[in-house]
Amino acid sequence: MDAKEISGQPAGHTGQPAVPDGQPAGLAGKIRALKENLGKVILGKADIIDLAIATLLARGHLLVEDVPGVGKTTLAHGLARSIAATFKRIQFTSDLMPSDVIGVTIYNEAAGGFEFRHGPVFANVVLADEINRATPKTQSALLEAMSEGQVSVENVTYRLPRPFILLATQNPVEYAGTFPLPESQLDRFAMSIKIGYPDEETEKAIIGKRPFELTPERLSPVVSALDVTAMQEAVEEVKVEEDLLNYIVKIATGTRTNKAIKLGVSPRGTMALHRAAQAMALVYGRDYCIPDDIKKVAVPVLAHRIIPAGYSTGETFEEPHTLIEEVIEGINVPI
Repeated sequence: MDAKEISGQPAGHTGQPAVPDGQPAGLAGKIRALKENLGKVILGKADIIDLAIATLLARGHLLVEDVPGVGKTTLAHGLARSIAATFKRIQFTSDLMPSDVIGVTIYNEAAGGFEFRHGPVFANVVLADEINRATPKTQSALLEAMSEGQVSVENVTYRLPRPFILLATQNPVEYAGTFPLPESQLDRFAMSIKIGYPDEETEKAIIGKRPFELTPERLSPVVSALDVTAMQEAVEEVKVEEDLLNYIVKIATGTRTNKAIKLGVSPRGTMALHRAAQAMALVYGRDYCIPDDIKKVAVPVLAHRIIPAGYSTGETFEEPHTLIEEVIEGINVPI
């Protein structure tokens, strides 16, 4: 196949000297700026912001699943607005076609030949709003983009801009007119998170704000696409000791041997847990992992990748996040 690189922000190093903790100079400050910027529109959810940033730094994709009105789209849009990079939003509906997402090849009469018109997936940050409202055919059009950072049309492969992250939202309560994401699609998301309701003090602060103060449009970029690429490269250098690698594998194995779990975590999930733990360490300002990094990301990385026993038969079953927590509790933490 022919390969065509679609213009986007190029990957590269900052070229700055390293500081004692092993991170590129200024990296910690840029991560802090990302947190603070998102904190202007997502109040009282510092942990959720950390997880979203860790997903970005881990070169992953994020699924935000929660009830309407808690800030799913605001989080995704706010993260996009915080990066000086290309951004596209796709509102998924039942009549959306794969070509509406990835693009289409058409005949250009003036040029006397066929040309490819890029779809909205050709951006550094893509927001797939209410992804489960699209048909399985349209959902599957994103698989190659999420897994390999490219799309193939008419036997030609087109590279997506780098960095590339897909932020998807879905409403788990309203099922009318929706198509549940298959396991193969869910497995492509590095993390799946729920924002949850704010506490009373935070909700009081929210209603005390003027409406425009909490809109993502008010945010200005605080990092560049090149900065994000440098952060992603720094994640790969975060140290994970042998005993922590064993800990990660034991957690994955625990999901496969637990009788309350019908389908355990795949090796892709194990790799995602490892990379997410590295990213979380970097978000917390370290160039080495500790057990708490793994425990912090285990539920959002693994819960959407397992199927509880009894889920498909209508029997009573434990929630996936509870099962992951039980698996972790049964494994000795490395000291």
